[in-house]
Amino acid sequence: MRFLKSALAAAAFAAALPASAAIVVLDFEGIGDLNPVGNFYNGGGGTNYGVEFSNDTLAVVDADDGGSGNFANEPSSNTIMFFLNANNAVLNYAAGFSTGFSFFYTSSTAATVNVYDGLDGTGNLLGSLDLTAQHTQNCVGDPSGTFCNWTAVGLAFAGTAMSIDFGGTANQTGFDNITFGSDVPGVPAIPEPSTYALMALGLAGVGFAARRRKAA
Repeated sequence: MRFLKSALAAAAFAAALPASAAIVVLDFEGIGDLNPVGNFYNGGGGTNYGVEFSNDTLAVVDADDGGSGNFANEPSSNTIMFFLNANNAVLNYAAGFSTGFSFFYTSSTAATVNVYDGLDGTGNLLGSLDLTAQHTQNCVGDPSGTFCNWTAVGLAFAGTAMSIDFGGTANQTGFDNITFGSDVPGVPAIPEPSTYALMALGLAGVGFAARRRKAA
């Protein structure tokens, strides 16, 4: 079973910002159903962290909230992120991030997520996360989405990361609350006084894959 029937793709370009050690959480709220994530977090409407996603990266809203998402029990609000193309599933963070990386995921297939110290999935491999197929395991609560189990994963690493390759997860894996600077997803930043206002973000994000609807 797939998450999505159709979607749009958007081009994005890298942005170099000062290196950041703050904890940053991307929840994908406000992007809209089946809209490209692209440069939403790089001056494209959301908080500008200098983070961009490759083409074929889409947000999707839970069908229970009027979107196309075939998922339930999402970790925050109603929008998540997924990729349409395993060969084009890269996140670039030109400013770099350190300490750790984490997220919630739901998947119908095994996959591996790799963290690199260069842009576009290049340079030294700083760490990997192996994802298992677990999307229907031990689901409770919201019964209306097939992808109903969300698992928190994370890793700590040495060095400064600049990109993440989510390859192998095309249209089969959804992500939410992608977190930089912590190996525990969804942990809010503890801001310095000068950046307090920028750090007031809420958790959200959930939605991916379109539900197959049968004709009445």
